[in-house]
Amino acid sequence: MPRAADEREIRTPFLTGSRFRLSLRSVRRTKVMKIELDEAEVLERHGVLPSAQRLAIAQYVLRTDEHPSADQVFARVKRALPMVSRATVYNTLNLFVDRGLLRAHVLAEGRVVFDPNLAPHHHFIDEETGAIHDVPWSALAVSNVDALEGYDVHEYQVVLRGKRKKGRAC
Repeated sequence: MPRAADEREIRTPFLTGSRFRLSLRSVRRTKVMKIELDEAEVLERHGVLPSAQRLAIAQYVLRTDEHPSADQVFARVKRALPMVSRATVYNTLNLFVDRGLLRAHVLAEGRVVFDPNLAPHHHFIDEETGAIHDVPWSALAVSNVDALEGYDVHEYQVVLRGKRKKGRAC
């Protein structure tokens, strides 16, 4: 079967039970990561030992353009790796955040979501669907951040809320 222009075969870890092996698989580029990932190599570069559970979690969270919660990651990974525990998923997500592979965002309603997009950007939350969309950093100008007296700001982002217009991409 012919592949799409943005799809090609690469050698990538493939989970089989509690073990993984390298195999040729079709991999599609995502909006978040412009290059195909070898999750085992990425984990090792960040000082994380690539166990089967960590690889399964990485294969989902590092490739998604969504902003999943820990429970969403658990549900998704459990389909591919039924023996994974909720504690393993939570601990692994926290480890990935600590090692700089993901960012954790606490939304106003107290929900924590994980974001593999480490480039500076803002977020738009669709109030109808609850979906979180990345907004390019250059789309919004925030002025006078450095002029705030009494604060040493090292990072900021804008969270926009509203209804996404039909047929429009963020």
